[in-house]
Amino acid sequence: MSLRSPLGRVLGLGSAKAGTDHWWAQRVSAVALIPLSLWFVISLLALPALDYSTVRAWLSFPLSGFLAVLLVAVLTYHSYLGTNEVIEDYVHAAGVKLFWLLLLRFLYVLVGGASIFAILRVAFGS
Repeated sequence: MSLRSPLGRVLGLGSAKAGTDHWWAQRVSAVALIPLSLWFVISLLALPALDYSTVRAWLSFPLSGFLAVLLVAVLTYHSYLGTNEVIEDYVHAAGVKLFWLLLLRFLYVLVGGASIFAILRVAFGS
């Protein structure tokens, strides 16, 4: 038997406990993707050709390389937040949920890291 009131037992629990951080992270990353995506599309359309040497010269320019890496990092993070939310909402078994959340994190780190590595490899040459 507890001496706490029903309000005292639920205070600090529920959907508002940690969900707002996740919600804000999704919104901020989505807003950051708008100018980065526009820059990426406009920059690619402005290139005279899309062959390897032209794209390599474009990525070797420091601002282009930095913004391309930033785009991949923010895009990976935003996508991770969305798929993480899907697993948290629709997978109910604790063990299965933990497995998928760990696998998801591992795959996103792997894909994001490989993408950034590829950009840096093209920008700086082999």
